[in-house]
Amino acid sequence: MGFPSLRAAAGVLRRACGPWTPLLGRRPFGLPPMAGNAESPAPVEARQEQDKKVRSGWQGGAKVWEETEQQAKKLKSSADGEPRRKLPKRKIVLLVAYSGKGYHGMQRNVGSSQFKTIEDDLVSALVRSGCIPENHGEDMRKMSFQRCARTDKGVSAAGQVVSLKVWLIDDILEKINSHLPSHIRILGLKRVTGGFNSKNRCDARTYLYMLPTFAFAHKDRDVQDETYRLSTETLRRVNRLLARYKGTHNFHNFTSQKGPREPSAQRYVLDMFCEEPFERDGLEFAVIKVTGQSFMTHQIRKMVGLVVAIAKGYAPEDVLERSWGEAKVDVPKAPGLGLVLERVHFERYNRRFGNDGLHEPLDWAGQEAEAAAFKEQHIYPTIVSTERHERSMAQWLSTLPVHDFSATAQAAASPRGQVPSPQDGSGGDGDSD
Repeated sequence: MGFPSLRAAAGVLRRACGPWTPLLGRRPFGLPPMAGNAESPAPVEARQEQDKKVRSGWQGGAKVWEETEQQAKKLKSSADGEPRRKLPKRKIVLLVAYSGKGYHGMQRNVGSSQFKTIEDDLVSALVRSGCIPENHGEDMRKMSFQRCARTDKGVSAAGQVVSLKVWLIDDILEKINSHLPSHIRILGLKRVTGGFNSKNRCDARTYLYMLPTFAFAHKDRDVQDETYRLSTETLRRVNRLLARYKGTHNFHNFTSQKGPREPSAQRYVLDMFCEEPFERDGLEFAVIKVTGQSFMTHQIRKMVGLVVAIAKGYAPEDVLERSWGEAKVDVPKAPGLGLVLERVHFERYNRRFGNDGLHEPLDWAGQEAEAAAFKEQHIYPTIVSTERHERSMAQWLSTLPVHDFSATAQAAASPRGQVPSPQDGSGGDGDSD
């Protein structure tokens, strides 16, 4: 009498549980059909349809679980500093202009907060703008960061170029500049080849050195005579001296820790000249421009310093020839205030990739007006005001009489191989003036 009651209960459960009814409506294996069963077994087609619904229920649950797990992973990656929407990284170059006053050079010193550099502010702006993750800012190798020149303390730039990998977010230049101080600007951006390295691909660098023209006055005049004006004859003589730097020479006397026979002491200068003078705030200035394949630390400042010493009458003209020999020559180093990285050149890269239909030539002609405006607004006024208040050039000129421009010692020979030809270029340690 109990079996009908169980069957009735099973029927109720089948109607209540839906997809689970096939399990409740089947008789146990090996048992005959129950007598008096009011419900006949479900057809085979109906049972298969109900089994399909059961399986689809499990699959739907698994799909929901999988989507939930993916969302959790996205939230976790977002918490780790990665963007929720993954963007591809692309190799680019940035055209950077900056005033170097108050900074200890261009190159970042990771782990040292004592000396602030241009790259400290630049990397911070890249992270805050969202075009690189925070861990790339901590380890710049992760974004393949490279600069064309390691400008020294106080040195400015109107055309520095850095290469790196970034996420190409919308309005990237505006966002980066919004996190930079006004005396550091990103003037341009261009896509480059994946293996591009701004230092290794650079053919040459052009620097300018801005100085008050009283630096060329004869030593018998007042060391800081603001009424002095550069004569045509003196300008012609200065340019004749500067032109002697052109070509390949051994500049071991124009830097530190270089032996006269080290191949990397050989540097190739393409051009060097002084432009016509101009007045700023009642003081006359002139600009010396020099283009070379690369320069060693302090090389340009010492090149300027030696010409100034000759023009003022402290050193004889033949000291130039002697300074390229093996003898040790005392070469004075002009102040860093007036030195500016004007432009970097990529002629070989442009010939190979500039017209391939995929990449732009790196000539920055469209940014020349903006770079000139930056110099007029941030670089030249800083040089003029600092010279007036700190008198850096006048103080340096007063030290020239203590220099001995005679050959005082024979430099130690270095066993590092043969001197390269002019076509071999810099030979090694990059540009760092």
